[in-house]
Amino acid sequence: MAQNIRWSRWLLRSLLAIVLLALLGFGAFQIYVLKSIAPLNGHAQLIGLSAAVEIKRDASDVTHIHAQNPIDAWRAIGYVHAQERGWQLAFNRQVMHGELSEWLGEPSLETDKLMRTLGIIKAAQAQFDKLPLNTQKALEAYAQGVQSGYASAQWRAPEFLILGINPSKDMKPWTAVDSVGWALMMALDLGGNWGNEFARLMALQTLSTDELWTLLPPYPGEARGTKVDIAAFYQNLGVYAKPSTPQATAMANQQLLASSTLDIGVLEDKGSNNWVLPGNNTKSGLPLLANDPHLGLSAPAVWYFAGLHAPAGKLPDGQTHDELNVVGATLPGLPFVVLGRTQKAAWGFTNTGPDVQDLFLEALEGKDSYRTPSGQQNFETRNEVIKVKGKGDVAIQVRSTRHGPVISDVQPAYAQFLNKDKYAIAIRWSALDPDNQTIVAGMEANFAISVADLRQAFSKNHSPMQNVVMADANGHVLFKAAGKVPVRASSNDLNGMVPAPGWLAQYDWQSWIPYDQTPEVSQSDIEKRGWHATANQKILPPGYAQFLTNDWTGPERFNRIAQLLSSGTKLDANTMKSIQADVHSLAADRLLPYLQTLTSQHAKASEALPLLKSFKGDMSRDSAGALIYAVWIDEVTRAILVPKLGETRFKALFGKRSFRPAVEGILATQDQSWCGVAGCQALMNKALDTALDKIVTMQGDKVSAWNWGRAHPALSSHRPFGNVKVLAGFFDVVGPSGGDGFTVNVGQYWTNSATLPFATRHAASMRAVYDLANLDESGFIYQTGQSGHPFSSRYQDMKDEWGQVKYRPLRMTTSGATQVLQLTP
Repeated sequence: MAQNIRWSRWLLRSLLAIVLLALLGFGAFQIYVLKSIAPLNGHAQLIGLSAAVEIKRDASDVTHIHAQNPIDAWRAIGYVHAQERGWQLAFNRQVMHGELSEWLGEPSLETDKLMRTLGIIKAAQAQFDKLPLNTQKALEAYAQGVQSGYASAQWRAPEFLILGINPSKDMKPWTAVDSVGWALMMALDLGGNWGNEFARLMALQTLSTDELWTLLPPYPGEARGTKVDIAAFYQNLGVYAKPSTPQATAMANQQLLASSTLDIGVLEDKGSNNWVLPGNNTKSGLPLLANDPHLGLSAPAVWYFAGLHAPAGKLPDGQTHDELNVVGATLPGLPFVVLGRTQKAAWGFTNTGPDVQDLFLEALEGKDSYRTPSGQQNFETRNEVIKVKGKGDVAIQVRSTRHGPVISDVQPAYAQFLNKDKYAIAIRWSALDPDNQTIVAGMEANFAISVADLRQAFSKNHSPMQNVVMADANGHVLFKAAGKVPVRASSNDLNGMVPAPGWLAQYDWQSWIPYDQTPEVSQSDIEKRGWHATANQKILPPGYAQFLTNDWTGPERFNRIAQLLSSGTKLDANTMKSIQADVHSLAADRLLPYLQTLTSQHAKASEALPLLKSFKGDMSRDSAGALIYAVWIDEVTRAILVPKLGETRFKALFGKRSFRPAVEGILATQDQSWCGVAGCQALMNKALDTALDKIVTMQGDKVSAWNWGRAHPALSSHRPFGNVKVLAGFFDVVGPSGGDGFTVNVGQYWTNSATLPFATRHAASMRAVYDLANLDESGFIYQTGQSGHPFSSRYQDMKDEWGQVKYRPLRMTTSGATQVLQLTP
């Protein structure tokens, strides 16, 4: 008995000790959280200010910076970005400098090699040196603000703690050049057709030219982008590596599929929506403008909403300046509002997607030189050393040609098929040119008070080219494609579709399309139609003389927007919001007849087939039919393409490419050369059986419980902890989502993903609706929250509103501010 009592007491004391330790641990964690989250109230000092600055957060959690001059406002937004998005800024800096391996080790080495080879920071420095002095000073003030924010005694992001990074020792300062570099990184994400050229080159190793055009058909109604028999062209040049041993092939295949840079330069399904309505088509009699840019979802989000306010007056150096009064989406890393409105004007972007990246086959002439139209020329070279955490330094030699950097040296994907004894592949990319002044365009747009001001500001936009819709409170509206696009020679018979022989002058760029000759739609033409919209579709008017690209995004989203805007009744802001919420897929509509023909002996077919055959193309979250359709068409795509491409090429090319136009064309012609001797109907039926098996694995046997939303959550992934299973739950933001890659409310998924293959990974990174009759009734939302701290209540507090397509007011005033922080010199 006494022994039992002693045992019980020992057990009780042990339990109490465990509880006490847990409480102490929880308390320590709470103290850490309190100390690591940036203070939003009170007073702080900011070195370099010429006068006090007030930072107010309004009821929508938009951060408004009230300064006496723009320089102080830009310095203060740098401070705020560092406090709120410190890890995001630091991580992005490492990426563009090619220094990520210093923190993450070997897994990021391939990305570092590519960034060093592209020379992002080298190009940024050259561009910064050519910027106007006032722009340089603005970027320098922003960088100083960032550094002051980092130095804040209370600020510490948990990512640094987990990775064992000491910010004061291991983190290099943010500089003015880094802001230019970050603009280049956005251009890299949205620019050109580099990935499409690579895809065609890879596919042509096993496909004929006709088969390639079946796999990657031209835009609806368009001719092939080139009349050249490009398969024969490459075979005659000896571009492809000779077959190697099975072991070497297996290793090359493994390298190809493991490549972390394979999807850079892929534009398919990367898009956005915007539209503008003139006053003659609105209930108020003044314009409406809507914009929802589609980007990869991330946590924290790519955007940070802020207002910048400063009265007209003089800068500390005596120069005069106009009033700064702008609110909208900023990009941490840049000091201005990228998308938003001033007191009297608003604008919105979609990606034009012109062909501003060309790959060139450089014929090798010995070890150190290559062939040019004027003879042999030496490669330009520079040496780069990459520090790798836990490993020794890695030295690489970067080679460049007259076209640009040689990317085949650092992308393992090229090693699988390129004859590297004869050829290297270099890239010519407009954004790297030293005359790129995109930063200036963004700064000047923030002072615009009219459509005319905006058009002038965006004349300086270089890369990436954007479809800009504009409106002002005086009733003016305009569409303009703003950015630099190369003019190619009339003898260029490849038209940027595939890598071109670098030794032939006919493939060199000639000049740039003048700004006045890029596509534009005037007020009178917009008024005649009642609206103007872009959704990355072909934007060229009939008879347009210049070449922009052959790689337009399909017209499904644009056509759906056109349907909804052409109601015949005058529209209001609520109509704009309902259109942004629309999840009807015109691509699904085209496949509905095939769904009626399907048969199956699967155990779940008697329940699933009626759901599939009653599906009407609405990709709603609660729809079982949408789920069955999405998994079925994915299986159809695999069944058609894998036998032609082979497993490795298919996996390398699929995922971020849907190949939907190819599949639709093959099914329409019932092409047995692709579907197999049993025919396309048998293939479609078998694909349904496979799809039902997959759905049972994903969502269980109860068909009545199946729905698209469970398979299709919006996944805003943290970098890098979204890839770490035990941490992803704390750092990723996951919320409900509808739509697919073809709906206005887009929800693109990557079915090559081993986990969550149907999760939305690319969607509306933010939504905004601007009412020019009352700009303070404008609205916005995005998918995470303003704070970049995963333990802040503001890290994901917009998630549900975004999923429900609700909006927060986007106002210029800050009455009823929730927090106020005073910054003093």
